Amino acid sequence: MKRVLFVIVLAQFLCTSLWFAGNAILPDIIIDLNVDSNFLSHLTSAVQFGFITGTLVFALLTIADRFSPSRVFFVSSLIAAAFNLAICIYGIPTSALLGARFLTGFFLAGIYPVGMKIASDHFQKGLGKSLGFLVGALVVGTAFPHLLKSLTAEFPWRYVIFATSTLSLVGGVMMILFVPDGPHRKPGKSLSLTAFLAGFKKWQFRSAAFGYFGHMWELYTFWAFVPVMLVTWKSQNSMINLNVPLFSFLIIASGGLACVISGLLSQIYKAKTLATLSLSLSGICCLLSPLFLTQDSVYVLLIFLFFWGLVVIADSPLFST
Repeated sequence: MKRVLFVIVLAQFLCTSLWFAGNAILPDIIIDLNVDSNFLSHLTSAVQFGFITGTLVFALLTIADRFSPSRVFFVSSLIAAAFNLAICIYGIPTSALLGARFLTGFFLAGIYPVGMKIASDHFQKGLGKSLGFLVGALVVGTAFPHLLKSLTAEFPWRYVIFATSTLSLVGGVMMILFVPDGPHRKPGKSLSLTAFLAGFKKWQFRSAAFGYFGHMWELYTFWAFVPVMLVTWKSQNSMINLNVPLFSFLIIASGGLACVISGLLSQIYKAKTLATLSLSLSGICCLLSPLFLTQDSVYVLLIFLFFWGLVVIADSPLFST
């Protein structure tokens, strides 16, 4: 079972590297396509809207219930990798680029949520711990394109896209080869467009769902704007040599450790208590951010952003338990 968990976590990490691949290379895209710097908001929104749409479609069609989740994960990883690769087409118009990112996000809905279902099908006991590792892999995978950008700074930006698409292919193949359907899986036999509404009849589920909805707003806003915050601070403190891609990776990826720790703590303390504490601390960081983003010390700035990166994601595994 440990081998299965390891493969699920590694596959999740490899495939979710697609998520912020476009953000990591945004400065290069702005130059190549001659678009406004505000293009970041459109690029990020395209992926997120794609993911939301895909998650809704996958839920309505109960795809992960009616078909093998590992196969769904595999197929989604291939298609998402292909649409991610599409942005490398020379002379691609911005509308097509946004469409490619939307469809990448759409098929990420067959990777992240389905990966969590695969884990729950295998690990009913200690699920919080397993999901802690799984969401931690998502976090590091999301941050990974920034590290790739830092390591390939001397190469064309398309290398980052080539690398993340390849990683997604590898992750999908690992899942289909090494992770069978779990012993706790309850396959659905027929299509039911209203099946996903059944959970909303339970107030505990509604409470967690709407709490997670609010959490997602803060989380992806923070992740999208970590590089922007660092670039803005660097422009105001030009004497400091700050490696923006590297620190973007480290700040976002630090949340992976927080997910693992919160998943382990959920075996001891109530998940609701831990999630409330994490949400509260993240909210406080958001309110205090103007004070830290406008001061002169790079150490104070980085300590603050690292702490925020830890607490902003720590509650994600807890909403799933």
